[in-house]
Amino acid sequence: MLLGESGTGKSTSVKTLDPKETVVINVLKKRLPFKGSASLYNKENMNLFEVDEHTQVVSLLNSIDKNAPHVRNIIIDDMIYIMRKEFFKRAKETGYGKFTIMAKNYEEMLRYIQEETDPNVIVYVLQHIDKDEDGKVKAKTLGKMLDQQLTVEGLFSIVLLAQTDGKRHYFITQSDGTNPCKSPMEMFDDIEIDNDLKMVDDAIREYYGLDRNITKKKAVTKNN
Repeated sequence: MLLGESGTGKSTSVKTLDPKETVVINVLKKRLPFKGSASLYNKENMNLFEVDEHTQVVSLLNSIDKNAPHVRNIIIDDMIYIMRKEFFKRAKETGYGKFTIMAKNYEEMLRYIQEETDPNVIVYVLQHIDKDEDGKVKAKTLGKMLDQQLTVEGLFSIVLLAQTDGKRHYFITQSDGTNPCKSPMEMFDDIEIDNDLKMVDDAIREYYGLDRNITKKKAVTKNN
């Protein structure tokens, strides 16, 4: 999970990834904020897809897993808007039951990512942040009713926070008590690292020994 306020470099960090191995699931239907992104990521290249709801995300992930063995990285930008679009569709529904349903839909989508996608494919979930009553940073949702149903960050083993001081953009890898950042011991050398998603990806793959090609070659041999 990659958290951060708007303008802190979440989407920009994608620019260092290889577009031939990367798929962007574009929830807001906006261009990536770096030069040349439109030619690198688009529908013609089949590495940019626009979605509106959680069922479309699951369907797309399933299709990528079956039909795109070259894909190593999947970016979901920005996950909070999956929730918001569902909220507006349910705006006329009364009662608190809809928040439970929305939390369940979000949780099931993340469970699918964790349990059903190829273990050598890394899915990066980008999401905006909010602050709770104690001033602590957390993943932005739709308010207290949904937060009571689901602790979003708890569903991730790695949570990075994108920040900027006006001169540089960087990621926070470990919590200082005011944010939900976390990463396995010794995965990253420093608490602050460059907002370079390729570097992050390399660190994760080296730490866990991931290799997408080996998995798919075995699958192809078995099928043949």
